[in-house]
Amino acid sequence: MKPSSQLVLADAAVADVLEQTDWYLAQSGQALAQRWEKAVTSAVLRVVKNPAAGTKCTFRPAELRHVRRATIAGFPKHLLFYRIHGSEIRVVHGARDLEKLF
Repeated sequence: MKPSSQLVLADAAVADVLEQTDWYLAQSGQALAQRWEKAVTSAVLRVVKNPAAGTKCTFRPAELRHVRRATIAGFPKHLLFYRIHGSEIRVVHGARDLEKLF
């Protein structure tokens, strides 16, 4: 039996998601903020179920060679970036400086 993946969200990723939720709430209201939260949750769950499904990124630093990205449906300017460490997946928001985070 295959062990289940453990999701580890970086503090920066949680902060980014919450900040974006607050922004959507202030700018467009509850409906868009809820749609954002649902889309992010769906994207994260998709990565947990199938970590290899994300697109491989092509960063130059050796330590970033295994980083993948996944889309967030309905929010094309936002991406989840993650890498797999054995049974762990780390997820960060696409607007972050990946080299510093990883």
